[in-house]
Amino acid sequence: MMGKIVWVLLVVLLLVQAVLAIDGVSVDRLNIWPMPHSVSHGRESLFLSKDFELNTEGTKYNDGSGILKDGFSRLLDMVRVAHVVDGNFSKIDTSLLLQGLHVVVLSADGQLQYGIDESYKLSVPASGKPGYAYLEAHTVYGALHGFQTFSQLCLFNFTARVIEVPMVPWTVIDQPRFFFRGLLIDTSRHYLPLPVIKNVIDSMAYAKLNVLHWHIVDAQSFPLEIPSYPKLWDGAYSVSERYTFADAAEIVSYAQRRGINVLGEIDVPGHARSWGIGYPSLWPSKDCPEPLDVSNNFTFKVIDGILSDFSKIFKFKFVHLGGDEVNTSCWTLTPHVKKWEETFNNFGNKLSRKTVVHNWLGAGVAEKVVAAGLRCIVSNQDKWYLHYLDATWQQFYMNEPLTNITNPNQQKLVLGGEVCMWGEYIDGSDIEQTIWPRAAAAAERLWTPYDNLAKDPRQVTGRLAHFRCLLNQRGVAAAPLAGLGRVAPEEPGSCYTQ
Repeated sequence: MMGKIVWVLLVVLLLVQAVLAIDGVSVDRLNIWPMPHSVSHGRESLFLSKDFELNTEGTKYNDGSGILKDGFSRLLDMVRVAHVVDGNFSKIDTSLLLQGLHVVVLSADGQLQYGIDESYKLSVPASGKPGYAYLEAHTVYGALHGFQTFSQLCLFNFTARVIEVPMVPWTVIDQPRFFFRGLLIDTSRHYLPLPVIKNVIDSMAYAKLNVLHWHIVDAQSFPLEIPSYPKLWDGAYSVSERYTFADAAEIVSYAQRRGINVLGEIDVPGHARSWGIGYPSLWPSKDCPEPLDVSNNFTFKVIDGILSDFSKIFKFKFVHLGGDEVNTSCWTLTPHVKKWEETFNNFGNKLSRKTVVHNWLGAGVAEKVVAAGLRCIVSNQDKWYLHYLDATWQQFYMNEPLTNITNPNQQKLVLGGEVCMWGEYIDGSDIEQTIWPRAAAAAERLWTPYDNLAKDPRQVTGRLAHFRCLLNQRGVAAAPLAGLGRVAPEEPGSCYTQ
């Protein structure tokens, strides 16, 4: 008799699991990425009405630039995931229809800058006549994050052929752990066409990354137009692999409308061989083309001109000056530069308190930087360099920016972190699958409160797989989780199991 009862209970459990499964994925599991600060849900379902609308009654943000309106339009595209929504809405009880999303932004200021309030509160009711989901944010950029989360609550119902919001009612209270959550792209080692860069920006927004670090130029090429010194882009690979000044401004605007700052970088004094193609006097000598000739006043005039032009485009609080891998042998071997050596040896002994140190190298650097009272951004290459294909998403997820930093005042000096997509071995053909889904693992580390992060990456495998498949559905070429970076699917099967 006991065996029969157990068997009956097992059948009931299997039936419950079957009811909860949609396309083989359990909807009883939270599939939000990155995990919010606080989230609760129910077990009912609602459906988006045919004319699902944006309601901004009571908001203080006038949206003169259309950032909120455009974000809502993108939200509709995201939840449809390119399906044709042609269900018969007349057969759905009106109490089960969400008529729209009511958005209230508490600040009238639409300026995007470091440290802005990106928090939001999202609630979706269980029913109502008419029913509205409600989103409140201090800034329009917090509202954009709320749009991203709402989009992940929705799915296309293939039976009713409408957009469903399962597991209502929802309540999400959210804010980022770090203000700086970055992704570096490198357009010097390989030129990245403008549509490719814009696609990367779109995918960053899906994961709530908020800084595009644009490593524009390097030793190999100088693709950006600098109006003050127009011969600099003679160092581009070709006449077509260039960005005009207006192109760069367009990238900054495109990113800003998605809540993403663009951090422009001019890498000095090393990595500057390409500068001398147009202006050879920037080289210490013809046989020693880098680092820049720091004994030449013209070098500083060019740098000043670049920074002046940068300030007209890049409105972010920070400008990145590179400064890494400076091989000084050309200076010591070139007589007219060698006379300058004493000043150089003293340079940098006492960094300005305004300086932010970018931790490129391995572990242990960040704790020394903050102990010295300087601010830091973490990108340690052993864990967060995307072009290292043997670095797995699990390593990306478990890389903690505050490792060994226990002093609360020193913890505040860690602004956040950044994953780096150096361009030696990628171009427009494979950049997306090299970035994703590993960058998403770091994105959760940077967004989600520490206590909400998984202590074992196996706990988030299914949820990250779901996000990776969501990226694919949105047209982002994110690679499978299984294996190393940028792997191909091993065999036929569901996206959710790869």
